[in-house]
Formats: sequence, structure tokens, C-alpha cells
Amino acid sequence: MPKSLPKRPSKAATKSKTQHHPSMQQISDEEPTIAKPTTRVVAILYDGMLILALLFLVGTALTVIGTLLTMETGTQSSQAQSLPTWYQNVIMTPSFVLTLVAFYGLFWRRGGQTLGMQTWRLKTVNNSGHLLTWGQSFKRILAACLMPLLFGIIGSLIGGSRALLLTSAFLGLIFNYVFCLFNRRGLAMQDMLSNTITLKMPKVAHEGLWRGFKNRKKNQ
Repeated sequence: MPKSLPKRPSKAATKSKTQHHPSMQQISDEEPTIAKPTTRVVAILYDGMLILALLFLVGTALTVIGTLLTMETGTQSSQAQSLPTWYQNVIMTPSFVLTLVAFYGLFWRRGGQTLGMQTWRLKTVNNSGHLLTWGQSFKRILAACLMPLLFGIIGSLIGGSRALLLTSAFLGLIFNYVFCLFNRRGLAMQDMLSNTITLKMPKVAHEGLWRGFKNRKKNQ
């Protein structure tokens, strides 16, 4: 006589086995944690490429407009002139700042994530766990620029060269995240100054950027 086939486990038994299996429980029990500085820096590098492209487009458009409005155009390269200092300080610099604020503010308000942050499952929220307002976004950006600005001023006072200024400002940016290593909660400088926080989201709770946009729109 042929041997009887083994009985299939019931759905209830399979569910019970899944619930008690430690490797399956690990994903469901995972919770958001404060993002590590290395992950945050990598996400910034991702976003940096897009930001540089946006700033280049804005700068090119403003340069063309400024040249047409404030300068006499020649026909030879030797007749080329630089834009007036007042135009660079009053028009171009604020436009670059507004571009930066608009980039981060739009993404933080809609889904809490930029494109680079989405890649690494990072999400920025306020201390209550809600998405940032425009005011909170602006405050966080200013807080993130504080140390690069201070380091840049120190660098300009020491050497005065453009290269030293940029290097000093970059060191100030890195300082924001080195600060995480000395803060007992792992917060960056801009987190503390703006009362916001960047979290590393678990896979089960991770929400895609465009889905976050749609959900934000539904809740409004």
C-alpha cells in the first residue's frame, strides 16, 4: 500500500509559526530611529547634485537678465564685464537662498523627504512627529547654515582667499554632523536649533516620496 501523504499545516498553524519566528518578527517590530550622521551626509551628497543643477539654472537666467538690464553688451570677448556688485548681492544671492529654501521646504512639507533622503529612508519631522511647516523648514535651513557661515567668516579673517573661505564653510557643514557623535541623542546641530529631527524609517513604515505627496494632499 502506498504511504499516506503528510498533512499540510493549517493556516492557523502557519500563522502561529510566523508570529513566533524571530526573523519574521524583526521587520514588524522595527521602529524609526534617529538617523546616523554618515547616512545623512550621503543623502546630502545625492541632493547636492540636484541642488547644484538648480542653482546653475537660476544663476544663468539671472546673469542673462542682469546683463541685459545693467550692462552694455559689446561684440568682442575683451569687452566682457562682470555684473555690478549690488546686483550680485541684492538679486542673485537672495535668489540662491530662496531656491534652497524652496527645494527643501517643498519636499519637507509634502512628504518629509527629498529625493536623496528617500533613497536612504530618511524623513525629517518636527518634535511632535508631524511634517514641517514653511516656518519650521526655513528655521531648519538657517540653523544648518549657521556653522558653515561662522566657519567661513573665520576662514576669511585668517586667509581671505576664496579657496580658504569655501573650505572653512565646508568644514562648518561637516561640524553639524560630527556634533551627532557628542550629543547623547545623536542629534545634529540643526536638529537642536530648529526643534526638528531626521529619522531612519523602517521598510514596513517607509512611504515613497510621491505617495507621501498624495497622502499629504488628501489630508489637507
